[in-house]
Amino acid sequence: MGLLKLRKNKKFNYTPRYYKGEGNPYEIKHKFDEHRVTVGNNAGLKNKFNNAVNDFKNNPNKQANKRVLIIVAILVLVFLFIIGFDLSIFFSK
Repeated sequence: MGLLKLRKNKKFNYTPRYYKGEGNPYEIKHKFDEHRVTVGNNAGLKNKFNNAVNDFKNNPNKQANKRVLIIVAILVLVFLFIIGFDLSIFFSK
């Protein structure tokens, strides 16, 4: 009745529906990874930070850099307000 017989492995030749035939269909990759220098084999926090600063400096869109600086300044001021930091030490009477 087949009790001593080993089961045969069934191999299915499955390909995903929208697979175009190039690369690995199961590889998870972000859309803009080939255009970024901060993504990849960055060993260590210092190297990641240096790559991010260089990317920020060499960004051709200067308007985006100004926007980022304004957002960071607003967030710092909100943080200082929340912790109760007295800004009057920076102004003379």
